[in-house]
Amino acid sequence: MDERIVLIGAGSAVFTAGLIADLIRLGEPAEVALVDPNPDALNVALRLAQKMVAAANAPLRLRATPDRCDALPGATAVICTVGVGGRRAWEQDVFIPRRYGIYAPVGDTVGPGGSSRALRMIPAMVAIARDVLDLAPDALFFNYGNPMAPICRAIRKATGAPVVGLCHGVMETARYLARALDAPIGDLRYMATGINHLTWFTHVHVGEQDAMPRLRAIAAVRAAHPPEPLPVGDSPYTSPEDNPFTWRLMHWFGAFPAVLDRHVTEFFPQFFHDGAYWHKRLGVDAFSFEGTIADGDRTFAEMRAVALNDEPLPESYLARFGGEHEQVMDIIRAVRTNAGLVVSANLPNQGQAPSLPRDAIVEGPALVDGYGVRALQQPALPAAIVGALATRYQWVETIVEAALEQSREKFVQALVLDGAVSSIDQAVALADDLLAAQSPYLGWDKQSR
Repeated sequence: MDERIVLIGAGSAVFTAGLIADLIRLGEPAEVALVDPNPDALNVALRLAQKMVAAANAPLRLRATPDRCDALPGATAVICTVGVGGRRAWEQDVFIPRRYGIYAPVGDTVGPGGSSRALRMIPAMVAIARDVLDLAPDALFFNYGNPMAPICRAIRKATGAPVVGLCHGVMETARYLARALDAPIGDLRYMATGINHLTWFTHVHVGEQDAMPRLRAIAAVRAAHPPEPLPVGDSPYTSPEDNPFTWRLMHWFGAFPAVLDRHVTEFFPQFFHDGAYWHKRLGVDAFSFEGTIADGDRTFAEMRAVALNDEPLPESYLARFGGEHEQVMDIIRAVRTNAGLVVSANLPNQGQAPSLPRDAIVEGPALVDGYGVRALQQPALPAAIVGALATRYQWVETIVEAALEQSREKFVQALVLDGAVSSIDQAVALADDLLAAQSPYLGWDKQSR
């Protein structure tokens, strides 16, 4: 049976291009339905995919629709890359907290920005999950949207849909560690467990050799020598000489957290008051948020031009490239072939992570075979790492309840639990500013506010 893949949020043209390139590489017949409510973004995604398929003479059938209910019946896999409000709403998640002295390099996972984004994303994703259960109950169901843990938790809690959360951050951090160890990535074996964007590498081997002592030695040297004012690039996957905070956590906690300083700093706001980060400011000249937004706008404009012009498709569009898309086709194929692939996935804790709360969404190793995507048993985490994760998981529960119940009170509670605000009064004021700015995307009743 040919795969019938539904991509919801296809207006994310980079993801769509990567997915189509991977399907072309596989060379197998498939139907891909592109879904996005934005007609311009959907047209760009469709035209670009059509050019790619034509250039490769690939056995792929494409269709596009703004209505997911038209595409879902008969789907064998549903992939969500939804971003409610797009980059313009995302900007407000970061810029409004800045007025309160709260700076974020990303603002899509935790912090006030992650909380605000969760309020937009959760109702939309729960509605999608209900449609998947109704119209494509046997389909594999994947989420790439952030904040990952709250979205997956809300879907499971509200609908029971067996969503699997995917992120390439653990893979990228593994590549970073391989470079630090001067080892081929194929020789690296590891165990990484935690919450998405704060997932701790507790075991790393190069071949049969335990590499944790070498990583601790690197971390000890770096902890003993505070970094000079070095240029910190916009990429979170730079050389091992960067990411001073992540290496300090490695030194003092004995495990290496993914996904490096750009994300990890947001989980520890108590250390970065007013965004101060080794002679720079987070989100400004360290991991520039404006740079991220500009890159996204520029990339979409470039893809739009390629999709809509009559020029030949650049060869780079057919090459395999890394990114958020890079796991999903391998996972789908591994399920169909009973391959026994091991990946990092976000799944509810059914006992595989004995130190963490039951039903919490844990990012950890999972086996992919004919039975689907199943979490693998993990060793207990050290108490200090459990402590670093504990409040985060309660924040997840609180922001999920805030979104599902349209509760201003619980939104304020989530901001307090997150720890970036300096007082409850500041949390209330910030909550009201974010709710006002994002109201077009929330659909809250006035009485909820």
